[in-house]
Amino acid sequence: MSSNIDWNDVIKKEARGINNEDFGEVQDIQGQYLVVQEGILNKAKFYIPKDLAKSYDGTVLKFKFSEKELSKYQYGLSFEDSEIEAKKMQEEITVQDADFKNKTKAVKNKKEEINESHN
Repeated sequence: MSSNIDWNDVIKKEARGINNEDFGEVQDIQGQYLVVQEGILNKAKFYIPKDLAKSYDGTVLKFKFSEKELSKYQYGLSFEDSEIEAKKMQEEITVQDADFKNKTKAVKNKKEEINESHN
């Protein structure tokens, strides 16, 4: 059972599901949670309660649930996803800003045309 696990020893070890699915690697322990990171390029972090650990054999920490349930423990967006989202938002702001400047310029030009036609 999970009470016999030396938590300090599980860091940098494999994390697997009940059906031997690869959950990634244990990165850290924060209170009653294990921080598990999956993936190399598209990293996803999971905060899994310690009491969901089923067994540890010195190499692999096995959990009591399957990969289907893993997403319940996912923490936000990965860093790369956050970077992509920030760039998309910046591009949208830039486009909106350009549209606003163009509209402002068009309105200003229209006003100048009207003023010139009245003179």
